[in-house]
Amino acid sequence: MADQNSTPSRDRVVGIDLGTTNSLVAFMQNGVPAVIPGEDGVNLVPSVVAIHGETILIGNAASSTLRDTPGNAVYSAKRLMGRGIDDVREELKLFPFHLAADQKDEEVLRLQVGGKQFTPPEISALVLQQLRRNAERYFGAAVTKAVITVPAYFNDAQRQATKDAGRIAGLEVLRLVNEPTAAALAYGLDKTASSTIAVYDFGGGTFDVSILKLHEGIFEVIATNGDTHLGGDDIDNLLIHIALDEIANEIDPEAAKNPATVQAVRKAVIEAKIALSYGESAKLDVTLADGKAYRREITRPQFEGLIAQVIARTEQPAKLALKDAGLEAAQIDEVVLVGGSTRIPAVRKLVDELFQLSARGKSAHTDLNPDEVVALGAAVQADILSGGSAATSEMLLLDVTPLSLGIEALGGVVAKIIQRNSTIPASATEHFTTGVDGQTNVAIHVVQGERELAKDCRSLARFDLKNIPPMTAGLPRIEVKFLIDANGILHVSAREQRSGQEAEVEVKPSYGLTDEQVEDMILSSFDNAEEDIAARQLIEATNEAQTILEAVKKGQSHAAWQMLSSDEIEKIHAASSELEASIRGGDYKLIRRGIDVLDKATHRFAELMMDTAVTSALTGQTMSGAGEKLGAGPTAPHAFAPAQIDESPAAMEEKKFEE
Repeated sequence: MADQNSTPSRDRVVGIDLGTTNSLVAFMQNGVPAVIPGEDGVNLVPSVVAIHGETILIGNAASSTLRDTPGNAVYSAKRLMGRGIDDVREELKLFPFHLAADQKDEEVLRLQVGGKQFTPPEISALVLQQLRRNAERYFGAAVTKAVITVPAYFNDAQRQATKDAGRIAGLEVLRLVNEPTAAALAYGLDKTASSTIAVYDFGGGTFDVSILKLHEGIFEVIATNGDTHLGGDDIDNLLIHIALDEIANEIDPEAAKNPATVQAVRKAVIEAKIALSYGESAKLDVTLADGKAYRREITRPQFEGLIAQVIARTEQPAKLALKDAGLEAAQIDEVVLVGGSTRIPAVRKLVDELFQLSARGKSAHTDLNPDEVVALGAAVQADILSGGSAATSEMLLLDVTPLSLGIEALGGVVAKIIQRNSTIPASATEHFTTGVDGQTNVAIHVVQGERELAKDCRSLARFDLKNIPPMTAGLPRIEVKFLIDANGILHVSAREQRSGQEAEVEVKPSYGLTDEQVEDMILSSFDNAEEDIAARQLIEATNEAQTILEAVKKGQSHAAWQMLSSDEIEKIHAASSELEASIRGGDYKLIRRGIDVLDKATHRFAELMMDTAVTSALTGQTMSGAGEKLGAGPTAPHAFAPAQIDESPAAMEEKKFEE
């Protein structure tokens, strides 16, 4: 029963940790966060859903069915949230559930479970509904508002999927809070005057490292890095593979393929992993479907040797987070461990070495249950949003966006609008123009990533800005605004300033596109930086050169062309031919040199065009194209990619910016 001094139920906002392995719900009780127990008195609710006809089991009741009817249960749905088929195709081979038979690549994932179909957000919603019921039973009143935590490295698709799950569960999601920020709140680190905190979060399905700075009541995430597809599940899957290979080779190849055997091995592996976090050895004892037995003893050194490759994957993100924050390990005041996988001694040793803790006479914060710490922090944030205690009302939480966001521009280059590690909420505006005369429609391509070319980044969304009045290329002024709200959800709008035509979208990413793991995107940007920059320089130089050549071609019908001497015309033709040849050669330095030569050759021509325009204006006439500048291409604002534009204005409505 709820404490009488706690927040009135009508204003109740709970904090929820929607986890890969387990989920929890918590609230503030007399200024202290507390976890609400489930129906069985246990705080942790396994993130497992089982479907048996019209009966839906959630949590421990669902977990107990995994051995006998594995095809009717779903677990680790968080790993599938906001992901496409290509992202999870290999992983699904280890799960007892499968994709729907009629699943299409471009659709949101649909899972076939117990004769029914569910999307990952729908599965997560069932877990959230169970947490909601636990809270309502505890309070004796309705609960409709919640703060839900997400990994700091969840991208826009994954965050949107989490909000969708909350909405399906009947919850108004007031805020999505990054898990590391919640963990720091749970430890009360906000009560220090000023400090720099590293949160190392190694959970069941995701990993991230965040660097937070606390100063005068402002909690700011200054850098974050990680992997949305790395966690305790990977350790489990590695050990499961090894055990199944041994069963296939030593006992029975067919037994290793049996779903019931796979689930029995999974259960034994998880129990052994937990035991090895405290003891020096553990036993795997599995009875196979045909009654045969698989037994093996594993020591801690053997276990640590087997999983070394998995936990080593956490090193690089941690180092990159420090680099992005501009800090050395010795400048970190506090380190917080979050997630059940941080119980593994080898993981704690790695953290100690990464942040030089022992050498500085420090140790990581491990006092709170690592499975509960995020939910406790979510309760603190919920208290802040509901105007709770004075202790929290003065706090301000600032998170960051983990990857840069931008627009595909002329030639397929990326015009970054919001840089990665920008504090959110955030907004930024850039101006673009068209690359083809008479264009009446542009399809805007929103991308996420650190590479220079759009094809190397993750596609988030495409939307159209239509009915732009036909104008000369370069004349339209298209203002594109990016807004990342407090939940990390991206909103994009576009407006043609001369006509007032506008369009906007809350980005609903295409789930079917391949989603490179986020840390790979950043590492890839470093590895390919020189090549990417060279490609961008060539594209931009080529775009500018083609714009100038087109302007020269148009200008030959202008009255000013007749005022040039034959020698001047010959020089312009020669410079144009040289520039065309340099474009074919693909050397951006030669193209730039050719642009300069043509610029000088057309200098007097441009002056004559301007004089003619001024004279015409004084006599009350208008001269189309008189204001075009021959000497320089449209480097700002950016022009949209020609590959995205049909030169025929009549076809604008049907063709998008695609190859």
